Amino acid sequence: MSRELDLAERVVGLIGSRGEAEATVLAGPTALTRFANSHIHQNVAEEQFAVRLKVAKDGKVASGATTSADADGLERLVETTLEAADLCPEDTDWPGVGPATPIGGSERSPESATPTDRAAIVAHFVAAGRDLRAAGYCETESTRIAFANSAGQCIESVMTRATLDGIHQTGTSAGSAHQTSSRFEDLDGTAAGAAAAAKACRAANATDLDPGRYEVVLEPNAVATIFTFLGVYGFNGKAVLEGRSFVQVGERQFDPAIDMWDDAGDPRAIGVPFDAEGTPKRLIPFIVGGITRGVALNRRLAVQMDSESTGHAVPGGDSVGALPVNLFVGPGAISPEAMIETVGRGLLVTEFNYCRILDPKTQVVTGLTRNGTFLIEHGEIVRPVSNLRFTQSFVEAIAPGRVLAVGSDARFGMGEFGPGMVHGPSLRLAEWNFTGGAKG
Repeated sequence: MSRELDLAERVVGLIGSRGEAEATVLAGPTALTRFANSHIHQNVAEEQFAVRLKVAKDGKVASGATTSADADGLERLVETTLEAADLCPEDTDWPGVGPATPIGGSERSPESATPTDRAAIVAHFVAAGRDLRAAGYCETESTRIAFANSAGQCIESVMTRATLDGIHQTGTSAGSAHQTSSRFEDLDGTAAGAAAAAKACRAANATDLDPGRYEVVLEPNAVATIFTFLGVYGFNGKAVLEGRSFVQVGERQFDPAIDMWDDAGDPRAIGVPFDAEGTPKRLIPFIVGGITRGVALNRRLAVQMDSESTGHAVPGGDSVGALPVNLFVGPGAISPEAMIETVGRGLLVTEFNYCRILDPKTQVVTGLTRNGTFLIEHGEIVRPVSNLRFTQSFVEAIAPGRVLAVGSDARFGMGEFGPGMVHGPSLRLAEWNFTGGAKG
């Protein structure tokens, strides 16, 4: 048993017969190397540690947290959380703590990359963009997560993540590249740097383009933003329960080319095989051949919807709901280059930025393109265009008949909510509504 799991069990033991309890302990290193103007300017590391506690006492529920691991700190956490519960109104929807349930899968080895290892990745990224200015970061994280509750659930696992995100810049443009994996050795600074440099050079001296509806080829970063929003605001069981979601289970809401599922057990997934309530995460098919098949649930939502938890509870889930964070979008068989060759007139979009949802029910979102937007004519990229603002329903964008091709280049994209949440390919879509330039 690890120190973290021992602490989680100890906290639950301190509650004893005074109520139900869930305790989570998170511990491990996070290290970051930042670079700008093609030089490393910051190298930091942090050994994170936190204990989270949720208690239910006489039908009243409260939560607390501490960064102290000594006996006094844990005792203080327990007593203050119990006192807070006494002051709370009765929670009639409290589902109780989850039963003891085993989890499958093997535990990952902790990430052990050194500052020198990260610096080497950065050096390769910078060297790939000769005569350009590079900026970005390389980050590693290795967190042991231990969970225990008063029903006897006692589980732990390790989450590892390595990320390289950077740009190369000319005097008038920038091109980006992003890599995320559960393993540091998967990062390739040379390949990422070459991709960013090529895009920056191609994007130089961009000119404006009239707003309008254009066919688009969206690269994986942009696609990640689409499916992040669909997952958080649509396939979240709380949004469905409250009538804020577009989801209609059993209906063909999307193009038949679209498959999307959530699978924390996939070897590529970033995370652990259980959720914030200690429930094992299940593989959930959300979209199968364009048909909506399911939603993400935690224990509270499962009771309210007469169902079972899918293992998608997150900290603070009573207010935000159940979130899918290991999303996969099925790839196709066509390369991005071949996809571009099939476009008569349209746009190639690297990624979106500053996206904000205007209407969760229809998934109308506004945002900007950045780090490389290009006009395609007769199957060829003819010129770079300035950043554009869009206002577009993400549901309509991939509705039946709207997906013209699905790429073979599936990878983790840098979506609006951070790295490692969506693994998906490029998409060629029939229409995207661009409403103006970056200035309005």
